Amino acid sequence: MENNKVLFISQEITPYLPENSMSSLCRNLPQGIQERGKQIRTFMPRFGNINERRNQLHEVIRLSGMNLIIDDTDHPLIIKVASIQAARMQVYFIDNEDYFSRKNTISDDDGKEFDDNDERIIFFARGVLETTKKLRWAPNVVHCQGWFTALAPLYIKKAMSEDPYFAGARVVYSVFDDDFKTALNPGIKEKAKVEGIKDTDLKILNPANFINLTKLAINNSDGIIQGSEKINPEIENYIKQSGKPFLEYQPEDQYIDAYNKFYDSL
Repeated sequence: MENNKVLFISQEITPYLPENSMSSLCRNLPQGIQERGKQIRTFMPRFGNINERRNQLHEVIRLSGMNLIIDDTDHPLIIKVASIQAARMQVYFIDNEDYFSRKNTISDDDGKEFDDNDERIIFFARGVLETTKKLRWAPNVVHCQGWFTALAPLYIKKAMSEDPYFAGARVVYSVFDDDFKTALNPGIKEKAKVEGIKDTDLKILNPANFINLTKLAINNSDGIIQGSEKINPEIENYIKQSGKPFLEYQPEDQYIDAYNKFYDSL
C-alpha cells in the first residue's frame, strides 16, 4: 500500500510559536512532504501565547462541539484552523479554555511546569484523533513530534487498533532534546485510560517523567526518528535496543527526502 496520506501531530510550529529547531522542522516538513506528492493534515495545540488575530485563526464549527471526558469531567473540544499561504497548507489547532487559554505553553512565567500537563497531553492526543475521524480522513502514516504528542501512539495502537480510520496506520515518533524537568501527575495512568488501554500498557509511567513517557511512545510506534542532533543517551540506547526502524538525525538540507523515504519503508 502506498503511504500517500501523512498526519502530522506537532508540539510546536512556527510562525505560530517562536522559531527554534523543532518549530521550524514542524513547519517545513509537511510542506516538503506535500510537494513530494503526499496528502497531509497538520495539528498542534492552540497554546494561549499564539496570536489568533495576527495568524488569522478561526473556529471550524462543524468540527467543534465534541466533549472529551478526562478524570470524570467534560472538556469541550474546540477546533481552529489557519493557513500558511506560501506553503498552501492548513494547520488545525486543538483548543479548550481550561487547558490552553493561559499565556504560556508548558510552564508559567517562573519556569514552573503546569500541574495539569498530564491532562493537557491526554486532551491534545485524543482531540487530534477524534478530529481526524470527523474529517473522514484515514492516514497511512502518523508522525508525532515532541513529547506533548507522546500519548498519540498509545491511543492509535491500543484504543483504535480496530478503528477503520487508524487500523492500518504506521506510527512514527520523533525524539527531541525537549526534556521536561518535573514528572507529570502520577494520576496520568488512570486518566489516560480509555476502552482498549490496560493498566499494563501504562505501567512504564512510573514515574511519568520525560524518559518513561518517551519510552511509552517508542513502545507504540512502528518507526523512530532522532529529531535533535543530541538526545537523552538513555532514550537513544532504548531506541536501538527496541530493534525498531530508526532514522538517525538528518541535517536540514536532507531531512525531508530522508523522512519521506522512511515513511515509505514502513
